[in-house]
Amino acid sequence: MTLLKNSFIHKLIVSLVAAMISISAIAIDLSQTQHLANQGNVNAQLDLGITYLLGIGADQDYVKALEWYEKAANQGNADAQLMLGVMYIDGVAVKQSYSKAVKWYEKAANQGDIRAQYALGSIYFEGKGVLQDYFKALEWWKKAANQGDANAQGMIGALYFDGSGVRQNKTTAKEWFGKACDNGSQIGCKEYRELNEKGF
Repeated sequence: MTLLKNSFIHKLIVSLVAAMISISAIAIDLSQTQHLANQGNVNAQLDLGITYLLGIGADQDYVKALEWYEKAANQGNADAQLMLGVMYIDGVAVKQSYSKAVKWYEKAANQGDIRAQYALGSIYFEGKGVLQDYFKALEWWKKAANQGDANAQGMIGALYFDGSGVRQNKTTAKEWFGKACDNGSQIGCKEYRELNEKGF
């Protein structure tokens, strides 16, 4: 399941880089961003979380990143909630806690955040800090898959291929692998092609 973790981490890094590129002009002036964040501006709080997490524009400081992510997350910001989940999963500036990670991921996922939905599917699939539950994994992956997430679509295909938590159905697996392929997953394309060659 290294593929799961690497894929999620890759998507998260790409998202963070995109966020850094698109950070508003506010973030250029750290003191102005700090001032706005202290006044409760959720975007400034998120910007400071990213700034301190990555050490861009300020010294890297995970504790400060955590502090600003918590402030933004408590105002309902899904990106900050997702990042708190990541920090609790990895034990960055906090004691590692899967239950707290799940709490923050669920807050973001319930707002439609695909990355959090995928992460929750992976947590339940692997049984990390929760009881392993293929049905819940499928439930969360379907939410991400229905928004076009190729990795979630591929994992649903794998569940049906293996019969993990669902009745084994290679035709349904092929359909999900096909969706993953259509959304750019080379693994999905490979699995779809192999099942197609076997007559499914």
